[in-house]
Amino acid sequence: MSAVPGCKTTFKVVTEGSGDRTVSQGDTVTVHATGVVKESGYKFWSTKDPGQQPFEFQAGLGKVIKGWDQGCLGMKSGEVRELEIPADEGYGAGGFPAWKIP
Repeated sequence: MSAVPGCKTTFKVVTEGSGDRTVSQGDTVTVHATGVVKESGYKFWSTKDPGQQPFEFQAGLGKVIKGWDQGCLGMKSGEVRELEIPADEGYGAGGFPAWKIP
């Protein structure tokens, strides 16, 4: 796992992307995402589940949880990353009980 600059979040490149362009702060990105609680293996959400759509957001502007916001910076088109996001860069100490995130 590699460190996300300025964060506790780490990442592993699962599939290399292509091209010279990388995601920069303020870019609108469309991603697939699957959220899994590390300790239990419980999948709480996936854009690939029936009825779900890819997730779109502006990277690096604090509009989503910090781990995603910063963890997507530097990605190339088609790249697949596995992000390990600690609670304080995810949903916080209280988690997100509705999704069973501790």
